[in-house]
Order: sequence, then C-alpha cells, then structure tokens
Amino acid sequence: MNDLTRKLPFDCQVIDQGPVEVANPYTGETCSLVPDAVAVYDTIKGAELFKQHDLVRKGLDWFRKHEPKAY
Repeated sequence: MNDLTRKLPFDCQVIDQGPVEVANPYTGETCSLVPDAVAVYDTIKGAELFKQHDLVRKGLDWFRKHEPKAY
C-alpha cells in the first residue's frame, strides 16, 4: 500500500522522500518500503534495542495491516 496519508501507530518522523530497500536482519531477505513504512520500521528497531515492547508490538501490528508483504 502506498497511501502516505495512513495513520502511523506512534509518533515518528518520516524523513525519506522515496522508497528504501530494507533487509530483514534475521533472513537477509530484502524489500522496498515507502517512506512512512521506513519510519515505522526504524522506530521498531530502536524500540527493540531499548526493550520498549509496547512500541514494537504496535509497529508489528501496523506492518501486518498496512505492509503485509513486508511483514
């Protein structure tokens, strides 16, 4: 889904202007994410480092709904 007006699961900054290739850190599989999805992904990865499990869960739930192929 490329609708950039969709509601994000938490407050995060969308910085990128176009799609970004992102690699799954566990499998190495790559996919192209639109800017708002990159912002959510980056926030999830940061939340994992700081053990903020509520943010991780909100982000993963958002990905399942809005970016199922990337999930």
